[in-house]
Amino acid sequence: MVDEVEGYLLARAHHARARREAEAFCSHLPWLTAAQAEDVTHHYVRERTQLTRRMLLDTAERAAELRQEYETRYADLRRTLLKRHAACACAVVACAGGTSALVCLLGR
Repeated sequence: MVDEVEGYLLARAHHARARREAEAFCSHLPWLTAAQAEDVTHHYVRERTQLTRRMLLDTAERAAELRQEYETRYADLRRTLLKRHAACACAVVACAGGTSALVCLLGR
């Protein structure tokens, strides 16, 4: 719920910023009528909003790709670490068994 409200507020802020930019642009074109300036503002805001939406979707898609890559890499690293620990544990057990057998043989 909070994320939705935050997203809505960010979208409204972006829309307001785009509208201010469009109005500033139109102020440099004094020959435009009020209706023409409003039309230019409307088109600018719509295009800017669509561009932002595409950029956000691309960013979200890339974030999902990176997340998958990192999760795959993390799983690989965990497997490798587990294999190394298992190998070390086997070596320690083998050394302990060998040492124990050697001590038993020498103790007789």
